[in-house]
Amino acid sequence: MPHTILVIDDEKDIRTSLSGILEDEGYQVLTAASGAEGIDTAQQELPDLVLLDIWMPGMDGLEALERLKQLVPQVTVIMISGHGTIETAVRATKLGAFDFIEKPLSLEKVLISVANALHLQELKTENAELKRTATADHELIGDSPGMVALREQIMRAAPTSTCVRIDGENGTDREQAARALHHASPRRERPFIAVNCSSIPGELLEIELFGNEKGVGAASQRKGKCDLADGGTLFLNEIGELSPASQMNVARIIKEGYFTRVGGGRQIAVDVRVLASTARELDREAAQGKFHEELLHLLDVVRLRVPPLRERKEDVTMLVQHFVTGFYRREGQEAKAFLPDALRLLSGYDWPGNLRELQNTVERILIMTPGRVIDVPDLPEQLRRGIMTDQQLPESPGACSESSLRLAREAFEREFIVRKLEEHDWNISRTAEIIELERSNLHRKIKSYGIDVRK
Repeated sequence: MPHTILVIDDEKDIRTSLSGILEDEGYQVLTAASGAEGIDTAQQELPDLVLLDIWMPGMDGLEALERLKQLVPQVTVIMISGHGTIETAVRATKLGAFDFIEKPLSLEKVLISVANALHLQELKTENAELKRTATADHELIGDSPGMVALREQIMRAAPTSTCVRIDGENGTDREQAARALHHASPRRERPFIAVNCSSIPGELLEIELFGNEKGVGAASQRKGKCDLADGGTLFLNEIGELSPASQMNVARIIKEGYFTRVGGGRQIAVDVRVLASTARELDREAAQGKFHEELLHLLDVVRLRVPPLRERKEDVTMLVQHFVTGFYRREGQEAKAFLPDALRLLSGYDWPGNLRELQNTVERILIMTPGRVIDVPDLPEQLRRGIMTDQQLPESPGACSESSLRLAREAFEREFIVRKLEEHDWNISRTAEIIELERSNLHRKIKSYGIDVRK
């Protein structure tokens, strides 16, 4: 999409010449003959850049610049003047002007200044996006009581160097909680190193964590994740998968601040805060001798729990919007919208796979739905069937619930569509127009409700 540039100048010849040269460069150009007209245009069109003359009758350029920065603060402004002085240029800069160009205008200088201003604007936008994305990396989404309590516990634990154990079912994204804790801690400027202990087999995991010394099956010394995490945070996901030797090494890091590399005996000093998580019952495994008891006690000093999604269904709508935004930011496309009925149905599901299952489902729906809005018929049939099976109609009117209302609404919608199709000789296009529904959406509803369309 071309950048939009607004030229504000009381001289028609200047507006015409600038418009011509800018349009030749591929910009979209708007013009205004006065400061007041330019401010109105800027508020309505939100241009990327404004070329603003200083000396104009009525409202001069400096006054217009000040007003623009108040009303449209994100706009970049380049001042142009035939009677420039140092004092005027300094004042314009203080008011927020990007550049100051004197008349008679050098078209080459104008184009260079415009390109530089737009490039700087893009850099600022990218920087803001990077900061926002960095924030999203450790943001815990949800306002349910369980998530509010988790955030409060993280803020209490974060300032210390104590080891923290993060419990939770698979798919609850325990790593996100660990990142949030690291970001809130004094170590936030140092590395956050995450290791998934269940994805790396046996001896390779020990080398990955602690590195190895030269000479024991290795041509050179190799540093591990513990070295990389020095001064920062080491997050061990599924710590129950560690070998007994690795568990002892982790215990030494927590308790004494050193570890030994594979094949070596010397002590490597390290300043690392250890965060650990697991979906396994470590207490039972420790009692059975499958987990190092001392390490268990060190991990149990502070314990956090990430609640499963079925315990925080009120967060589903917020999570869906978060996943939609993330998906389209990554793919560079325009986002689709989930309608309220679809969100209500998603919120009614138990999500045994937790956040991972919800995110995968949302992305699959976004990819496979052709329209710009997503309604109940666009959701996976298995999910809709599961909701219907678990939430049957009540036996008595007094037992009315949200699920029964949903079923009744869908039954009414099916009957309404069939009746309208009959009234218009089963002409789908005409029916869609009458009931103010997109033709493709009507097709999906017909298929979803199993309506037999007559020829």
